[in-house]
Amino acid sequence: MLRKTDPAAYFSELYRQHADVLLRLAMRTTKSKEQAHDLVQDVFSKCWTRRDQWHEIDDMGAWLYRVCANHLVDFIRKSAADQRLRQQLWIRIREATNDDASVAIEAREQARQLRLAIGLLPAQRRTIFLLNREEGLSYQEIADEMKLSKHTIKNQLSTALQQLRSAFSPKK
Repeated sequence: MLRKTDPAAYFSELYRQHADVLLRLAMRTTKSKEQAHDLVQDVFSKCWTRRDQWHEIDDMGAWLYRVCANHLVDFIRKSAADQRLRQQLWIRIREATNDDASVAIEAREQARQLRLAIGLLPAQRRTIFLLNREEGLSYQEIADEMKLSKHTIKNQLSTALQQLRSAFSPKK
């Protein structure tokens, strides 16, 4: 069987057969070609790292689809967290005043507070955050530039967002 005798050839065949379908699924959800490609790359990376378990999987196409769907759920959760952070900032600005001039002043103050909060992040986390949010670099581009794993980039960015969110959440 191709799986056992030549894992690389089997993997290439899996990619050829399923990558386009998974990419279309990811594009419908992420609305971003770059994010969709990153996500599908993660799916196939997971597939390759689990090659010793291929013999346990009856339908590789269904398995790949499920892994992709799970990654998409994670993507949606992270996107929702980013939206909540932005919404919290705008709600605080709107609640502060009804006056346009005051809103502009408050917006500048919120931006200043955000810059300060970003400045308090550890250096590596801050760099990752700024490369992603201000420069628009993908996880993989940041990983390549900083010579770190893509997983580390994701974790550091997630932690940065949690720290910034907590800095702007109402104190109890």
